[in-house]
Amino acid sequence: MITILAMLLTAQPATITVYADQRKPISKYIYGANFPDWKGIGFGYTLARLGGNRTTAYNWETNASNAGADYRHQNDGYMGESDVPGKTYLDFMRDAQRNQAAVLLTIPTAGYVSADKGPDGDVNKTPNYLQTRFHRSYAKKPGKLAYPPNTKDKAVYQDEFVAYLESRKLSNTPLWYSLDNEPDLWGHTHQRIWPKNPTYAQILANNIEFASGIKDVAKQTLIFGPANYGWQGFRTFQDAPDANGRDFLDFYLAGMRAAGNRQGRRLLDVLDIHWYPEAQGGGQRIAFGEDKPGTAEARIQASRSLWDPNYVETSWIAQTLGGKPIVLLPRVLGQIAKHYPNTKLAITEYDYGGGKNASGMIAQADVLGLFGRYGLFAATHWGISKDDPAQVAGFRAFINYDGKGGRFGDRGLAVSGQRPADNAVYASVDSVNRNRLTIVAINKTDAVQPMRLVSNGFTPRSSRAFAQRHDAPFNPRSVPATLSKGVVTLDSPPLSVVTVELTR
Repeated sequence: MITILAMLLTAQPATITVYADQRKPISKYIYGANFPDWKGIGFGYTLARLGGNRTTAYNWETNASNAGADYRHQNDGYMGESDVPGKTYLDFMRDAQRNQAAVLLTIPTAGYVSADKGPDGDVNKTPNYLQTRFHRSYAKKPGKLAYPPNTKDKAVYQDEFVAYLESRKLSNTPLWYSLDNEPDLWGHTHQRIWPKNPTYAQILANNIEFASGIKDVAKQTLIFGPANYGWQGFRTFQDAPDANGRDFLDFYLAGMRAAGNRQGRRLLDVLDIHWYPEAQGGGQRIAFGEDKPGTAEARIQASRSLWDPNYVETSWIAQTLGGKPIVLLPRVLGQIAKHYPNTKLAITEYDYGGGKNASGMIAQADVLGLFGRYGLFAATHWGISKDDPAQVAGFRAFINYDGKGGRFGDRGLAVSGQRPADNAVYASVDSVNRNRLTIVAINKTDAVQPMRLVSNGFTPRSSRAFAQRHDAPFNPRSVPATLSKGVVTLDSPPLSVVTVELTR
């Protein structure tokens, strides 16, 4: 519940000023998801990622894969029962491109891929399993690339895989590649092929080798890496023995830059990290498990750890920082600027939880607004389904706010007057339709919050507003928004996300 002070504050109109002359590009690829449900809730995702633990030992020649620690370390046909080479990735790519989405595909780099689809159970039950249940996986094929590949040589070549995908992609949207998935956890997730986590030196050499192979056959693509699993991964590579007090991202960026300089080409285009918040409320982590009293409130505030220098969450991460703010996005962007300028930033797995309540809708919308404001190149939620209506609603505030295709603009605007604990406001204009300005206004309190929305440099003649519904995301509700002398007044409902569209 909000405090008496918060009630008094929210009773006073929050005057939010939008500066239409202060513009920054917003990448359209921040509205992405892993494994989008195109038929069920596909409504405008702009990027589709095929990733996760299953991809690390994926054999493109047969579609066999290994479940790792997720399920008994077994080889099986989970990724595709068909033995048609590359079919699993090809089907995913074509579905995404037919839905006008860019595609990010994970290329295995761990050195071994599954040799078969069974029998079920841990592969270590088979004597000499590494030689009998797996095939070696190489970055580059020594001979001529071919399709179909040779399935009898007990070797799988990733440059041959990429060449196959490149030859079959559509030209309407981009196709990019990720250097495997969460290698800082391989010693746990894929311990049958990596008994211990890689070191700093090992993963850098690995990524240079496989990035080179990819760029040899797909010169214009973008390469994402290293797909760290989270905080301890991109700070110390999960306490790697050769860390020696060095920040892993500093080391990795500098190493990939040096390698690229030696080769005369970029081997890392997009720095890729994963972010599952460790913030807690009521003793419960916000991203996983059933909410307890205080969890929803913590979730609503958790996005502030992405940027706010005055906010300290309750988490082990904050404790390791001595009770200081995380400020994740400025922190990592600063590392990029120092160690490998002009590298793009992506978060290709994240989830703030709360799939069925208003806090999940608020967190998701706030995160998307921040991704745009801080200039992320790409972002993909780990996986939204019809069982997560609140998170769907958070997306729709930006990519289908009126239920008829209304989208947030591609030029972000400066905003002032926000109170981070109580509200968040994001504004944009459209580079194509310059007579439209959109504002996403988030009320983080459980009281009605009057707002005055002032647009400097843009004089609107009409307005309309839509409140997203966390329990019915496909039916946004029209809410009153009064326009007078260029100022919009709005009573923002409790715990709400409202998209306002202004036209002139």
